[in-house]
Amino acid sequence: MTSSSPDFLFGSAARLVLISLLAALGACGGSEQTETAPDADRGAAMRAHMQAHFDSFPSLPPELVEKIERGEISQADVDARVARGEFPKFFQFKTPADLPEGLVWEDGMDLPDLGSPDAKKGGTLYASLADFPRTLRLFGPDANGSFRPWILDDTRMLLGRRHPNDTSIDANGNFRYFPGIAEAWAVDRANRTVFVRINPKARFSDGVPVTSDDMMFSLYFWHQPFIQAPWSNNFFKRNFTHITRYDERTFSMTLPEAKPNMLGRVLELEPLPMHFFADFGEDYVQRYQWEFVPTTGPYVIEPDDLKKGRSVTLTRLDDWWAKDLKFWRNRFNTDRIHLTVIRDTAKTFEAFRKGELTMFGLGLPEYFYEKLPATDPLVADGYVDRAVFYNQIPRPTYGLWINSGRPLLDNREVRVGINYASNWDKVIAEYFRGDYTRMRTTADGYGEFTHPTLHARPFDVEKALEHFAKAGFTNRGPDGVLVNAEGQRLSFTLSTGYESLKDVLTILRQEALKAGLEFRIEVLDATASWKKVQEKQHDIHFSAFNVSPEMYPRYWETYHSVNAYDVPWLPDGSVNPNRKLKPQTNNLQSIANPELDALIEAYQASDDVEEMKRLAFRMEELIYDDGSFVPGFVVPFMRVGYWRWVRWPEDFNVKLATTLTEYFLFWIDDGIREQTLDARRKGEKFPVVDEVYEQYREQ
Repeated sequence: MTSSSPDFLFGSAARLVLISLLAALGACGGSEQTETAPDADRGAAMRAHMQAHFDSFPSLPPELVEKIERGEISQADVDARVARGEFPKFFQFKTPADLPEGLVWEDGMDLPDLGSPDAKKGGTLYASLADFPRTLRLFGPDANGSFRPWILDDTRMLLGRRHPNDTSIDANGNFRYFPGIAEAWAVDRANRTVFVRINPKARFSDGVPVTSDDMMFSLYFWHQPFIQAPWSNNFFKRNFTHITRYDERTFSMTLPEAKPNMLGRVLELEPLPMHFFADFGEDYVQRYQWEFVPTTGPYVIEPDDLKKGRSVTLTRLDDWWAKDLKFWRNRFNTDRIHLTVIRDTAKTFEAFRKGELTMFGLGLPEYFYEKLPATDPLVADGYVDRAVFYNQIPRPTYGLWINSGRPLLDNREVRVGINYASNWDKVIAEYFRGDYTRMRTTADGYGEFTHPTLHARPFDVEKALEHFAKAGFTNRGPDGVLVNAEGQRLSFTLSTGYESLKDVLTILRQEALKAGLEFRIEVLDATASWKKVQEKQHDIHFSAFNVSPEMYPRYWETYHSVNAYDVPWLPDGSVNPNRKLKPQTNNLQSIANPELDALIEAYQASDDVEEMKRLAFRMEELIYDDGSFVPGFVVPFMRVGYWRWVRWPEDFNVKLATTLTEYFLFWIDDGIREQTLDARRKGEKFPVVDEVYEQYREQ
């Protein structure tokens, strides 16, 4: 999960080749022809580092990982058991002859292609950033911000990707996937294992082939605590029991459970370039802070294209290895993506009107109905087109994230009172003109996994006052804010990184005061805002996580106590009085509930759909009861204005699109651009284009 950026919704918007691991580690299976590294010293150091760690790297049972996270067993005890050889190796080496018989290999090539065959290559997409990125690292501190889609989520290839229009489920309980880096795959559900064969043409952007060794290294990388990415550390320790290398292009990954869509757990990964991380170690965060990691995708960032504080430019590779492959050939069409830092939404809109930006999100009603309506000359004269596109996705979690680790907010009665004092219905009716709907739970849009009857608490002053009174807030001060017997005011900082939605907070503040609650509004730039919540320095934060179109929601990263505190519980299960808030996790509510922890662990361990649904419903009920999340709104569509030289496929976008640019299906027609600019100078007009695409609209 990443923080959800409203950019297109709301308008802000030392290379070497190492000898293969198989040869380096002296594994069985004979020798391979390899290329010698030009920098022998660095290559030798990396090989020695990997060998020393691979041989002693254990495969720990998930339940033991969870005990370590909870502080119920010391790392020293685990290390002693590892030294005694109690656990199998996480990294295993076999030969092609060891592959199981009867594997059914699939490649997804029967699925429909993506994009339009009419798409043209060329041109530049001009877009904006609300703030300059704080790092080019893909993992670790400051890597999970709004710049992430441009260099990771949307522009890099995975082993395979879920088809965004075919949302069916196969006989083995998996979604349908199309190939990326992988050429083919096979599932051995009985043994909880996914086998992958890498496309022999797959290359990183520096020309180095992608191999099984890169996948082996990636698992090693994601396990290391010094990358300072707790989510990655736990996810890969908890969700994979071992990885096996069969040859340079074939590997398998084994999971602890045969969960629904276990195929996606493996295919939705991207190997990291082992050769690039020759100096990988405890100084990772500083060493790779501004290093662009070679990608298997189409775009790279050259050193001269990173203008600190001003802009970032991505350039499409002319020789991108996947440019002619089905599912990829009609996408990523622009030669360049130029991202300019514009911190103010109004200035961003003006830049769009001047033609300095290619498109602008019209999700905010004021822009769709007032600032760029169908009657605006730019639209009426046919220079700028508008589109509304309805999608079908799990919904980003827009709402108020209450940090229950802060004074007063650690009182459930206060949190529940805040729920009743937050008038989201008025925000939706007045600010969003009724176009949006109220979010019900933390997991809306997951079909049968979404709680069928739970609803967000409505705005109710009397109920808010009732709960505040139970927390000791019974008297109002001269400014109308409730005060307790110690003289503490019922006042909290409500922060956000959504400058374009600051008026939403104004409505919430005005309405909350009716219940004696004061919101002190703090609007930060997107990067500073996310850094604040990742460091758990917020009181209440208005934000959202942009969730992936998965089969079922995740709960561990956002709601397990190990992501709230360093050591949440004492060995006897009681609250650790010396616990400290844990930074760099997605548990923004600092929620710590033993019952919820147990349900999350059972949910992760289950491979039964009906049991998982029951657990998910009960978890939602506990989260509702805790009151640390105030559900906000659901945006069922995307609205955009774009200059007419931007072209789209006939159906505009795909069902599972979470942003307009996610699948890069559009293209820039420079011929139409010149035609449009010339016509505008002469006062000539074009037909109006103001389309609504409802083929995926949910009733």
